[in-house]
Amino acid sequence: MGNCLKYQTHDDDDDSDHHVAFASGNVQIITTKESWDQKLEQARRDSKIVIANFSATWCGPCRMIAPYYSELSEKYPTIMFLLVDVDELTDFSSSWDIKATPTFFFLKDGKEVDKLVGANKPELEKKIAAITDVVPHNQ
Repeated sequence: MGNCLKYQTHDDDDDSDHHVAFASGNVQIITTKESWDQKLEQARRDSKIVIANFSATWCGPCRMIAPYYSELSEKYPTIMFLLVDVDELTDFSSSWDIKATPTFFFLKDGKEVDKLVGANKPELEKKIAAITDVVPHNQ
């Protein structure tokens, strides 16, 4: 179906290559709640839409869509692309009620305006294109 259940168990001793594979292009990795808050504040100041990808290293669909997400981050430079590892930020991810990975949240002024669950490339780009049409391109 294109998504992994969050509650799936997985033991992975070496995820050191996770950030390289998952966060290339203009994708910024969120490793703390503080860095999340800083990025959202920066996006507010710059009037940028934020897309947050809640993902996991063990999730096949997450790995499959990661290069595409990175490509989109270069194609849409006026959008801030963030990556949150649900295993690294468990409590924070739970506060967003993540039930499956990947889950993409589209945020404007720190508030959710849209959401996509699953690794659906056409739908992800469709939602990005729709959201960029309503956002002024003055950045």
